[in-house]
Amino acid sequence: MKSVLQRVLRAEVRVDGEVVGAIERGLLVLVGVAQGDTEADADTLAEKVATLRVFEDGAGKMNLAVSDVTGSVLAVSQFTLLADTSRGRRPSFTGAMQPVEAERLFARFCQAVRARALRVETGRFGASMQVELVNDGPVTILLDSRK
Repeated sequence: MKSVLQRVLRAEVRVDGEVVGAIERGLLVLVGVAQGDTEADADTLAEKVATLRVFEDGAGKMNLAVSDVTGSVLAVSQFTLLADTSRGRRPSFTGAMQPVEAERLFARFCQAVRARALRVETGRFGASMQVELVNDGPVTILLDSRK
């Protein structure tokens, strides 16, 4: 699984003009499920998201996890993170997992984050979504469950 993690002051996701997920301070996590990903990848990524120390402590050092700052997570599925742009100008998404299995693993990721006593909001799997955020820092980190 690949993800883009952004530390945010607030973030929300809309589908057809309706807010389906919103958080204040916390992490916006865009998640792409790749062919070959397993439940272990979902659990590994969830552990990393829940424990990554990207929030500043009193000394201004990134030393605190999202739970330490009573933050939340907004998870949004995004198969385009698996884009292959090595040929031509149109990306190929053949590396992305098929939707039914990808949705199951995305849900597993969200549940694994919730199991760490974090509030998790989500977008709507497979929908065309509009994501709005205020990046804090900015802090943006790429994660890969296989690395």
